[in-house]
Amino acid sequence: MRSRIIMSMLVGATLLASTLLGASPAQSASSADIPAEFGTDWHDPVTAAPPVTKPGGTSCEVTVAEAQFKDFTPYKGEYAPQRACGDRWSKVVLRLDGKVKGRQYDRLGYLHIGGVEVFRTSTPQPSPDGIEWSVEKDITRYSDTLRTTQPVEMLIGNVVDDTYTGIIDVKVTLTFYAGGPDATKTPDRVLTLQDGTLTTPRNSERIVAEVYATGSGGGCEEYWYLTVPDPAPYSCKADDGPYREVQISVDGQLAGIAAPFPTVWTGGWSNPFLWYVVPGPRAFDIKPVEYDLTPFAGLLNDGRPHRVEVSVVGVPEGQTGWSTPVNVLVWQDAKSKYVSGALTKVRAGDLANSSTYTPGSQHRLDTEGGHRLTVAGYVNTSRGRVATTVSRELTNTSVHTWADGENPDALKATWTDNETVTVEGHGPARTTRTHRTYTMDGTTTLGAGDRLRTVLTLGDRAATTEMRGGRRATWSRLDDTYTGDATYTANVPRDQRHAVGTTNERYRLSGSGGCYGRSLVTVQGMLTEDRYGC
Repeated sequence: MRSRIIMSMLVGATLLASTLLGASPAQSASSADIPAEFGTDWHDPVTAAPPVTKPGGTSCEVTVAEAQFKDFTPYKGEYAPQRACGDRWSKVVLRLDGKVKGRQYDRLGYLHIGGVEVFRTSTPQPSPDGIEWSVEKDITRYSDTLRTTQPVEMLIGNVVDDTYTGIIDVKVTLTFYAGGPDATKTPDRVLTLQDGTLTTPRNSERIVAEVYATGSGGGCEEYWYLTVPDPAPYSCKADDGPYREVQISVDGQLAGIAAPFPTVWTGGWSNPFLWYVVPGPRAFDIKPVEYDLTPFAGLLNDGRPHRVEVSVVGVPEGQTGWSTPVNVLVWQDAKSKYVSGALTKVRAGDLANSSTYTPGSQHRLDTEGGHRLTVAGYVNTSRGRVATTVSRELTNTSVHTWADGENPDALKATWTDNETVTVEGHGPARTTRTHRTYTMDGTTTLGAGDRLRTVLTLGDRAATTEMRGGRRATWSRLDDTYTGDATYTANVPRDQRHAVGTTNERYRLSGSGGCYGRSLVTVQGMLTEDRYGC
């Protein structure tokens, strides 16, 4: 039983302009207010990420989905634009309000409008007395889809029976804020793949693909970063070890690479008491991987369908567990019917992926992986030739150690995803550099009396600099760090677990636009600190 429990780490499984709401700032609780252990109720879920900023002026709200999820039957409805909302918006904000009570695992969900995936999420695990939570997301980029009547499909796959009683009750609304959109940020068209192919407008001058890539759905790919190759004696196997890379190709040619974010769902690391109030970064609002495909615009603009495929490097052949829906955002040249161009460079480095197993009383797997890709091309716009070069470099290092019976079981890992996009033509050259770093450092141990303890730190960091004509124009730096330490008695009914836990999230976003900071601390499900400031 001990081996099975430790093996099940993560089974049952923030966006810059997104936040989980659900609690007003709290004053620090006194020690007398903190229970000795978890009870039957705890604070509603909350994260430290900033709320979506909303413009002033008039707004209009539309409900797009309202459902109770009891099984794997999707909600299907229709979105119809309201005349009162107009058709030009400075911002569109999606809001999900949810509630659930009883007993339930964490569940994954999505919302499609007109076939476009506008939101991907997971759910918190409820208290017996019930919880409520909310998530907001800026979806202005999907404005093209929202201007016409569209079918709606939403699913949060769930199982309700005599044991797992939690019915997930959600309502999703869109709020439209009047005003003109930022044309540089809001695409003219939002496309989806048709039978795996993409046909772009012939006057496309910028093309960006976004992929909501998640390793999920049960099985070992839900916690891919812990997999090991043979002959290492561990319960989750992958021929090439834990290195994963999300690739996109156009007509069989590699067009983009990215490191997947190591999302930890709210049942993660065998310890739901880590996540009852403060979830891990991005758990409730899954950020898509983005690929700038503008270098391929000259090829894609021929009016014919082109095959676009997404694959995940490292997944054992024939094994499921990854979801990779694709949206394609297109900016068009309004003064041209046809934008010609050419792909001038595709230079991919060798894929590095090495896992070294060292046997012993403490088994150890050392992994190093990485990849480089540069693509370049140009388009002949009505304003002249514009050349785009995209360079991306990925690295991953991890040390996974475990004893017999996978107790203890520990991982220390770092992923980097560094991207440089240079655009030349029509004004000063523009270069945007983004350095992303994801970290995970955790240990799970089953000790005396079947006391299961998990200690875990997660990091989501990014630094972005935009240069124009060789001078820094804008910059931002994100540091979202979660830490948790929780213990409970395994293999006993819920009311006998005697769980204790502390969690902390510190979110800091600074840059040329100012600084936002917030810190949260919980003890036994009580929010004991909610502090703002950088």
